[in-house]
Amino acid sequence: MRYLTAGESHGPQLTTIIEGLPSLLPITAEQINYDLKRRQGGHGRGRRMQIEKDLVEIVGGVRHGKTLGSPISLIVKNDDWKHWTKIMGADPLPEDIDPNDIKRQVSRPRPGHADLVGGMKYGHRDLRNVLERSSARETTVRVAVGSVAKALLKELGISIVSHVTEIGGVKADTTKANGKTTEEIRAIVEEDPVYCVDPEASAKMVELIDETKKEGNSIGGVVEVIVEGLPAGIGSYVHYDRKLDGKLAQAMLSINAFKGVEFGLGFEMARKKGSEVHDEILWSEDEGYTRKTNRLGGLEGGMTTGMPIVVRGVMKPIPTLYKPLQSVDIETKEEFKASVERSDACAVPAASIVAENVIAWEVAKAVVEQFHSDQLPQLKAQIDEMRKYTKEF
Repeated sequence: MRYLTAGESHGPQLTTIIEGLPSLLPITAEQINYDLKRRQGGHGRGRRMQIEKDLVEIVGGVRHGKTLGSPISLIVKNDDWKHWTKIMGADPLPEDIDPNDIKRQVSRPRPGHADLVGGMKYGHRDLRNVLERSSARETTVRVAVGSVAKALLKELGISIVSHVTEIGGVKADTTKANGKTTEEIRAIVEEDPVYCVDPEASAKMVELIDETKKEGNSIGGVVEVIVEGLPAGIGSYVHYDRKLDGKLAQAMLSINAFKGVEFGLGFEMARKKGSEVHDEILWSEDEGYTRKTNRLGGLEGGMTTGMPIVVRGVMKPIPTLYKPLQSVDIETKEEFKASVERSDACAVPAASIVAENVIAWEVAKAVVEQFHSDQLPQLKAQIDEMRKYTKEF
């Protein structure tokens, strides 16, 4: 499976083409729009979320609610495009217009963004050419893609959920998720303003976000994604680029503003002894092979163990501040305080939805690559056979 996205933050639309999904998979725009709405939510979001009401259009690859096996094309139109047609239009400029007269040109790069280095790489003196594509707006269609992947996983008995574990140093008591299924966790976080399982921590997070916004500042945090129902043996120990944990780590770090990733106990393993880290193996006739603990986050040797995958990502504070940082104008080389675009005080809850969906994509991709997957019924039968085989091994 693979996909590409195209489009700019203030362009007419965002587009993606997905290839490699099995035929006969039930897909509706309603399913995808649910995730898009969640991506726009969460306490701390900025004004852009009030402007754009993200709705997907399925324009290829699906007929009467089911995939055809051919490439799927999805688009999400930008409602704000009507105010940017002259600024972001694709047609060449008239010869009598001075390019320097174009509105909203950017020569002042913002620290923490791709502005300066992107301009250097592609030779853009107007840094809007960079920020329009490097914007997290692109994650809209990545969420749409992940929503399609989640539909596939659901058909295969695999479920996934994300939740926020930390914002600005306020940590949730994640033991409140212990013993709960992904669906039970989802029921809790979908009613919470910051998508957190711990209501006491959530209240403190909301308070901190409000204080940070008043200061003109921003805060980051940590999100956790849990995947249940995968049979053991998805991924590979044979080659470095087939290790599933490596693929999941890359996916997490591909999200805008994400700077760290860990599985299971994660970096805490550096402070523990081996007996406190590795998961002892159990077997029973009813369950087959299980683990006494899940400290490694459901992955050994680059492969699933059959235990839930637990992966966390660290999101830095958003760099667009209402208390701007120092930078340098690339034309005049004069120092200035960085310009302010529309921004969020905290986008960690929304980022948890992005994380859930990019992880869903990688998990679905790994499954499809490992089994015959032209048709959904064939794939389901193979997954069921794999579960039976690993239980009786």
